[in-house]
Amino acid sequence: MPPPLSTTETGFALPGRLMSMDAYRGFVMVLMAAEMLQFDHLHETFPDSAFWAFLAHHQSHVAWAGCSLHDLIQPSFSFLVGVALLFSMASRASQGQSFGTQFGYALRRSLILILLGIFLRSTHASQTNFTFEDTLTQIGLGYPFLFLLGKYSSRTGWIALAVVLVGYWLAFVLYPVPGTGFDYSAVGVQPDWPEHYSGIMAHFNKNSNLAWAFDTWFLNLFPREKTFLFNGGGYATLSFIPTLGTMLLGLQAGRWLRSDMDQRALIQRFLLVGGICMTIGVLLHVAGICPIVKRIWTPAWVLFSGGWCFWLLALFYGIIDVANRRSWAFPLIVVGMNSIAIYCLVHLIDRFIITSLHTHLGTRPFLIFGPAYETLLTGLVTLGIFYLILRWMYRRKLFIRI
Repeated sequence: MPPPLSTTETGFALPGRLMSMDAYRGFVMVLMAAEMLQFDHLHETFPDSAFWAFLAHHQSHVAWAGCSLHDLIQPSFSFLVGVALLFSMASRASQGQSFGTQFGYALRRSLILILLGIFLRSTHASQTNFTFEDTLTQIGLGYPFLFLLGKYSSRTGWIALAVVLVGYWLAFVLYPVPGTGFDYSAVGVQPDWPEHYSGIMAHFNKNSNLAWAFDTWFLNLFPREKTFLFNGGGYATLSFIPTLGTMLLGLQAGRWLRSDMDQRALIQRFLLVGGICMTIGVLLHVAGICPIVKRIWTPAWVLFSGGWCFWLLALFYGIIDVANRRSWAFPLIVVGMNSIAIYCLVHLIDRFIITSLHTHLGTRPFLIFGPAYETLLTGLVTLGIFYLILRWMYRRKLFIRI
């Protein structure tokens, strides 16, 4: 089934693009940008409100094991990279680009993503912050491998996924668990932290696992103000390996989207595969084999979050490209088609816009509902300004591509 021709409300036709992919990507980027609404502040102000408690929970990452809506941002973004890859490769092949030229582009894109991730993490720092656990650098580190696997069959992709998941799990399990005298407080973890595991899952405990050990060597190879001892959130460079697994799941979804499969059968497959992935992930966690932890991107997390990605893609694809209900998704498409732009805007000028609003308008307009809602209103206005910037870029067909 060839991808349909997408047409926006401005009449700008987008050959070969699935609007559902852009809308899903836009939804993910809006979730990321919505952090500035600071629901946690309202939850602290109204601690007895179940409504604000619910929103605050899903606008923050869980402490270790488990999942919130906010935790699905990075896997969704990574998953969509895999979905889009085959569309990009087909487009470049139709332009007569050789495999070598395309691979050179993949390497260049990988390097730009890594450097951009480091740059954005270094803003307001006294020196370059060499860190490789954020979304862009993780995708960049795995992208060349994803591209190479995109040249092979679906069967090879599934085999590669199994190798990544089993190999990564085995590497963690073979790394020894720290002894009873290990000082968890020295690596930012309370000794009685309730998220500590025993048995096999103890190999995945925070800042005492293989990925943490690797970073205490690798990150100290770069210039730093002080020796790297641990990441406060437990995030790790090596997570790019299982992140490749998430992108491979997206690659399989992209293969099906580009096939001649009936649309409704395709949705059913997304739902079925998503359900299977989530079930396996939960069973691995419940059985004590592998916990569902985003911060170190465990194999169980790859499957659990990947299942959600299949379901979300099915939702957007079913509504937008199958049921043809598209007008509501236009704002998401505007954001999704310039995902790198909104990612950079949020990381670079969010505080500048908020400060400028207070400088020129004062705080009174944002106190109309009382002090408790000041940060919420300020965040909403800032999000509106970001959208107007992206809408202006969209109308002029200005899209930042890497």
